[in-house]
Amino acid sequence: MAEEEFEVDTFLSLPLTARIATNGPTVRPTWFLWEEEAFWILTGPWARLPGRVLTDPVIALAVDECDLATGVVRQVIARGRAEILPFDVPRGRRKLGRYLGADETRWDQRFLSYLYDDPAEKGTSWLRLRPDSLIAKDLSYTVGP
Repeated sequence: MAEEEFEVDTFLSLPLTARIATNGPTVRPTWFLWEEEAFWILTGPWARLPGRVLTDPVIALAVDECDLATGVVRQVIARGRAEILPFDVPRGRRKLGRYLGADETRWDQRFLSYLYDDPAEKGTSWLRLRPDSLIAKDLSYTVGP
C-alpha cells in the first residue's frame, strides 16, 4: 500500500481529538488548535499536564482519523518540547468554537468559564507545541463493493 501526501493544515483544522504523551509515561486525549505552526492545548492547575511539562517538556502528540466505511486513514505525529504560556481569550474562543460551534449560547457553562473568568485567577494557560518533527501519513485504502 503506497502512502499518499495530504494537506496537513486542512487535516489539522478538523475538530479531531489528539492524544498527547508525556514522560511518565502518560497519554491523554485532548482538543487542540493548530495555529502558527503549533499545537495549542488549553490546560491549567486542574490537570497534571502543566506539571509534567514543566518537569520534562519533551512530548509527543498524535492526531488521526480512521473511517472504515470510506477507507480514509490519515495521521499526523508530532514531537518536540512543549511550553506553558499565558492564556488569551481570542485564541481560546477559536479553539473552543471549532469543537462546540460558533453559537456560545449553546456551550456548556464550563467551557464559557475559560473565556469569561479571569485566566490568572483560574490558572488557565496554554500548552504550546511547536513540533521539532511532524510526520503526516495517508494510509487510506479502497473499500470493496
